[in-house]
Amino acid sequence: MDFTLKIWRQDGPEAKGKFVTYQIKNISHDCSFLEMLDQLNEQLVDKIEKPVCFDHDCREGICGMCSLYINGRPHGNDSGITTCQLHMRKFKDGDTIVIEPWRAKAFPIIKDLVVSRTAFDKIIQEGGYVSINTGGVPDGNAIAISKVDSDLAMDAAQCIGCGACVAACKNASAMLFVSAKVSQFALLPQGKPEAKERVEKMVAKMDELGFGNCTNTGACEAECPKEIKLTNIARLNREFYAAKLS
Repeated sequence: MDFTLKIWRQDGPEAKGKFVTYQIKNISHDCSFLEMLDQLNEQLVDKIEKPVCFDHDCREGICGMCSLYINGRPHGNDSGITTCQLHMRKFKDGDTIVIEPWRAKAFPIIKDLVVSRTAFDKIIQEGGYVSINTGGVPDGNAIAISKVDSDLAMDAAQCIGCGACVAACKNASAMLFVSAKVSQFALLPQGKPEAKERVEKMVAKMDELGFGNCTNTGACEAECPKEIKLTNIARLNREFYAAKLS
């Protein structure tokens, strides 16, 4: 398979960026998207050109670092996957593929396709943890938690903080990410002691870092690789207003 790649190149945070066009040939349809970029970089290095910088780690859909905007969609033209799980069989031979970094004020570009998602780390530091001593691993039934609540908490905890929700949102809102992190604790007894402080601090930090407001268009849920639900945003709002009124 042969492709035309239009890739955003930017030497640094303050540099002026631009799209650069590359041709790549003989790509297997079973090749992953990141493996295709690896092959492109090998060609560039052979020609003594600068390789394209992009972020990755696990390549198993776990870490969330492979944050690429591909043909107008976060993580590309498939649902429920990260970029590293996207394969070239999802494209047609001869396709032109446009590859960009996340576009959000809170995610400044470091170089080429790499952005800083430190903003998410700062939100977690504000309250995304429990400080109570839970001891060792308890028996499965030591703390009574309903099956419904435990499932909902686990679903929310699947969020990998990749930032696709922010990239997909027209306002660059982080509400889906924050709501998932608030929900995974709000649904469990271990998260109750600090619930009020947690939600107030995390929402305040989100606003401080320059994320936009949520308008409930649903783009975040549609593009989330872990399919985090909008119902978490409703739960976040309930937790936040309850904290403000208490």
